[in-house]
Amino acid sequence: MKLHCCPARTALTTINKNGFPSAQALPNTKPSGEEFMSKLLRRRWTLLSPDTNIHQITVSSKQGQKGGGLFSNFSFLNNNQPHLGNMMLYENQGLYFYIVRDDLLHPFVNGNKARKLDGLLPLIEDHGVTDVVTCGGCQSAHAAAVAVSCAERGLKSHLLLRGEQPQILTGYNLISTIYGNITYVPRTFYAHREEMLQTHASMVAGHTGSVVYCSDIIDSSLASQTFECSKFVQRDAPRGTENHSRKVAIVNEGAKDAVALLGMFRLVDYLSRDHLLGKKRAFNFVVDSGTGTTAVGLGLAAMYLGLPWKITAVMLADTMDTYRQQERRLIAEFKRQFRFLLDSHKLNGDLAMFWKEK
Repeated sequence: MKLHCCPARTALTTINKNGFPSAQALPNTKPSGEEFMSKLLRRRWTLLSPDTNIHQITVSSKQGQKGGGLFSNFSFLNNNQPHLGNMMLYENQGLYFYIVRDDLLHPFVNGNKARKLDGLLPLIEDHGVTDVVTCGGCQSAHAAAVAVSCAERGLKSHLLLRGEQPQILTGYNLISTIYGNITYVPRTFYAHREEMLQTHASMVAGHTGSVVYCSDIIDSSLASQTFECSKFVQRDAPRGTENHSRKVAIVNEGAKDAVALLGMFRLVDYLSRDHLLGKKRAFNFVVDSGTGTTAVGLGLAAMYLGLPWKITAVMLADTMDTYRQQERRLIAEFKRQFRFLLDSHKLNGDLAMFWKEK
């Protein structure tokens, strides 16, 4: 999943904004906003650095050429080292937009999947987890990301994939097969995801093991006052050595847990640095949304930093009502887990974020 962003003052953004309501006014930055962000980001991460590449795409029209498709009359020039920061105001002319190239973060882990796992996997490690169980479609980018990321950190992944095994393994399915333990699940059983995940996780854990959800790990971290870095086990201690038992963590389909928003906060904090996009200029981020977790995370992070950014989420998988419900759930869960003092309804209303059908 790529993250596309457009400066809110360019002609191209005006085109993209047709049919959308005007962006809501963002609240003034709270005195404790940057302090909260600093504390939130002071932890271990999966990615060694939050850095990402930003490319500029300049659009120009082709004179005298007709037909051939929607974009046949336009040419696109990619600048992989554009002027950013203060230079954006003076040297970037014409019709253009930016692309945040998170797809280049890892050769096998899709960009926003890497962001979702960025804050989650270290917490799982610190909690002494030995195995991770998750689910997805046959070509799930999420499942492949979990498999590869777990393998890199010495964790065992167990992937429940919907449907039947294909005759020829390709794409993310091939990557998942190489790096993880795959079980193909009939669609009728897969429809009951929570029960399916719990049953399989219990089977992996066995009689002597235990099963935890991501929310359990966050709650335990806060209860132990280890918000910044969990200290359940020594990082260099072998996992599962106590009675040779397994501790199995359940990661929901698409990592649509509030803890997955941590990576979006880290990304927004990075992008808003003065030498990149900065904190004062208005931008419209256009994000393709499967579960909606990435878009909600970007919106929340921008709001808490007081950034004049708008998030437009292009819905790929469900109805407007379902995405709105997911937005409310994530905000409420994130507020509960990280002890926000704001009302969840107020949080939802203040987000400069819009859902758009593809």
